[in-house]
Amino acid sequence: MVLNYIWIAFFVIAFIVALIKLIFFGDISVFPAIMNSTFDNAKLGFELSLGLTGIMTLWLGIMKVGEKGGAINYLSRAISPLFNKLFPDIPKNHPVHGSMVMNIAANMLGLDNAATPLGLKAMTELQELNSKKDTASNPMIMFLVLNTSGLTLIPISIMVFRAQLLAADPSDIFIPILLSTFVSTLIGIITVSIFQKINLLQKEVLLYLGGITVLLTGIIYGFTLLSASSLNTVSTTAANVILFTIIIVFILIALRKKINIYDSFIEGAKGGFKVAIKIIPFLIAILVSVGVFRASGALDAMIDGMKWLFALTGMDTSWVDAFPVALMKPLSGSGARGLMLDTMNTYGADSFVGRLACTFQGATDTTFYIIAVYFGSIGIKNTRYAVTAGLIADLAGVIAAIFVAYLFFG
Repeated sequence: MVLNYIWIAFFVIAFIVALIKLIFFGDISVFPAIMNSTFDNAKLGFELSLGLTGIMTLWLGIMKVGEKGGAINYLSRAISPLFNKLFPDIPKNHPVHGSMVMNIAANMLGLDNAATPLGLKAMTELQELNSKKDTASNPMIMFLVLNTSGLTLIPISIMVFRAQLLAADPSDIFIPILLSTFVSTLIGIITVSIFQKINLLQKEVLLYLGGITVLLTGIIYGFTLLSASSLNTVSTTAANVILFTIIIVFILIALRKKINIYDSFIEGAKGGFKVAIKIIPFLIAILVSVGVFRASGALDAMIDGMKWLFALTGMDTSWVDAFPVALMKPLSGSGARGLMLDTMNTYGADSFVGRLACTFQGATDTTFYIIAVYFGSIGIKNTRYAVTAGLIADLAGVIAAIFVAYLFFG
């Protein structure tokens, strides 16, 4: 529903702005430019969707190997002690722990198709423990914010789109996204813990969150010591080593479990083709609307206004060109994806703005959509502070993305 209103707004605002430019400024090129953009972006959307087929097929095949081999189960067991402390209202060893951990693990590995059903299953089980059926419980809100903060280890789709737009190294945003999304998740956990009066100064919590924070802080500090010329080389090399190591680990775990790796890969790969074809109408719809919005001058006017405002503070305003992606992400994943693609197509996939747009896309998740789907599935009407906590996590992710992008690409 949100995307419907956004899509209509793009066209209506573009039409109004174009009329103003035509009537008051005599700009006779604005409407031809808008129509040309519709054809160009429709073609781009189709080409991108078809181009997704090969790379998406590869990655979904690899992910299926990891899934069948038990990678998610290993990850689930690794983070379950932390979950016991973050969800004190849930009885120990309750089955919902397994569903929640599996959902978060699937999200971290980029298995969206598996993550959503697991998340809905977890919400249904949490509802069984909920004494007020129309009001979100504390565990529900914590679980929801963990989802909306968008913690992802492998941003597959973003790397695929970067490859399609001829980025020199599509995975160079891997570490920046990892750092940004962790900050979003950490702030989300802290925010909900304050609301719920959960003591985070416990051994298990400090061991997990503190250890990861120290590790990532060390990574950031290490990169600040590198020269500008070597920073990108080191970060992209590390990203590719990590990604290929994950692939090898998935294969070795599956081999140990005596899983038919080839058949598992083929099973997952078939889903890649279906996903790529299914996305065509959605991608064309949002790319055309964003293209119209930009061609009319409305998007540029909005960005110029923000640049003028932030320039008053003396800040560098290069990041503002990518900011529409950050604004859109809590409302619509498809809308944010369209803006990300439009930004990379306009400024270049390897430009600072293009890379920052990708980092914004991966730093958080679609807060309002997730709240609507997860709470709507079990009839929750009173969401309490879930939206507030989710948006605070989103803001933290956006700020972190800007900082990290300047560190890596600025």
